[in-house]
Amino acid sequence: MLKNKNIILGVCGSIAAYKSAVLVRLLIKAGANVKVILTADAANFITPLTLATLSKNPVYTKYFEEETGVWSNHVELGLWADYMIIAPASANTIGKMANGLCDNLLSAVYLSAKCPVFYAPAMDLDMWKHESTRANIDKLQEFGNVMISPGKGELASGLYGEGRMAEPEEIISFITAVIRKNLPLTGLKVMVTAGPTYEPIDPVRFVGNHSSGKMGFALADEMARLGADVTLISGPTAEKSNQQLSRIDVITAAEMLEACTDHFAQSNIIIMSAAVADYTPAEVALQKIKKKDEEFTITLKKTTDILLTLGQMKSPEQILVGFALETNNEEENAIYKLRKKNLDLIVLNSLQDKGAGFKKDTNKITIFNRAEEKVTYELKPKAQVAQDICTAILKLYKA
Repeated sequence: MLKNKNIILGVCGSIAAYKSAVLVRLLIKAGANVKVILTADAANFITPLTLATLSKNPVYTKYFEEETGVWSNHVELGLWADYMIIAPASANTIGKMANGLCDNLLSAVYLSAKCPVFYAPAMDLDMWKHESTRANIDKLQEFGNVMISPGKGELASGLYGEGRMAEPEEIISFITAVIRKNLPLTGLKVMVTAGPTYEPIDPVRFVGNHSSGKMGFALADEMARLGADVTLISGPTAEKSNQQLSRIDVITAAEMLEACTDHFAQSNIIIMSAAVADYTPAEVALQKIKKKDEEFTITLKKTTDILLTLGQMKSPEQILVGFALETNNEEENAIYKLRKKNLDLIVLNSLQDKGAGFKKDTNKITIFNRAEEKVTYELKPKAQVAQDICTAILKLYKA
């Protein structure tokens, strides 16, 4: 959820500021780009050097640094952020946010930000319960800011009660859950297949193809980024996912068939981008076949057509997407496959197109829907192609 997101972390004057170091580490670990703004009081609790080292970015403390002559553009920082987190958020800063006061860099960036703002209050019990604090909290909620509620426990004053800043792990979980809840595919299950299958000849050799799995992994990542609960069924590949999903590794077409049929019924959207072998050796030698004869013949038998099988199982509520990699009569072959296999969409790419095909980082596709209407896209990186395909699926799902 946070990978490649730009996050401003505002740190206020509170003993809980020590937790911001852990929070930065967790955000970086989640793949976010983090810039930290410290208030003057916060710098009494944690050093800019610590947070700069952890975030791998300079820490902002003032509008203007006299020593370096650098001006911190609060508007630019506010527009840069995909999310703003203020943790710990002191009673003082909450009051400024609620009333539009702007006497430091953090409050100026807050007023310039166009992104969702999360804040995690941290203060003593009496301050937390005070009527003015409650009124300020109500205002911030009305503005659309999202509070990460403080916990209950022993406070710095020695009192026991509410006011402890949420733990960094809780903050990450909370923000991730809020982001996921607002995504278009939240609550949906998606199954994606990727990569080749290897059909063994003997313990050493196999029949396979040149698929790298790049397109399938890009699709799985994009579906997960849109909030779906993704199951990725992959043949042998060196590709790795950038998102949190469930991955099932298979080798043969038979194993992929078994995994697909196991997960098909509970899937709302099924994207079959794997390059599954059409044939497999009729017999597999138990020992390595020695090189003796001038010619060597292997008898092949058809594998089960997984896409056809799933098309026969498909309910009207499910969306089934197939792929067609062609070398000739491309559109005619793709439309035939669309009809025969009961698909909702088919994605065509041709080895005739420069920059498309196996092992490339780019692809050029044409998508046909059930009405056989087509949309052709220009050559793009596969991550962008995945976005185009997912947009077409979303449009179909919402229809």
